[in-house]
Amino acid sequence: MRNRKSLDPDVLFREAKKAQKNAHAPYSKHKIGAALRTANGRIFSGCNVENASYGGTVCAERVAVFKAVSEGLKGPITDICVISSQKDPWPPCGFCRQVLAEFATENTRIFLANPRGITKMFTLGELFPESFTPTHLK
Repeated sequence: MRNRKSLDPDVLFREAKKAQKNAHAPYSKHKIGAALRTANGRIFSGCNVENASYGGTVCAERVAVFKAVSEGLKGPITDICVISSQKDPWPPCGFCRQVLAEFATENTRIFLANPRGITKMFTLGELFPESFTPTHLK
C-alpha cells in the first residue's frame, strides 16, 4: 500500500507492474497485476494467486480490493489498473467486475495495460452496465 494523491494513471501502472512480478500462476502461466486508488488517494496492489483446485484461485483485481478493505477502505475506488503480459490486455473477469461494483462507482476508471503501458480505459459503467450493486438490497 502507498499513499499518493496524484490522479496520474501511470502511478497505478507502475504499482500494478510491480505486483505482477509476485503473481503465483503455475497453471495458467499468465501473471496479472492490479493497483487501485481509493477516494482518499491510497493505493493498493495485488497479483493473481492460482491454486491447484482452480476454484481457490483469486484474480489480481480482487486481491487488491480485499487488501484495501482489510486495511480500512474509506470511500469508493476511483481508479484501477490491470496489467497482463498480453499484447491486447485483459479486462477484469465477470467475478472481478461484480466485486468492483461493490466498492466502486459507475465512474470508476479501469485502465488496461500490457508491459509497455496503458492501452485502454473504460469506466466501470461502460464495462459492467446494469450491474447488481448494494443499492439493490435496500
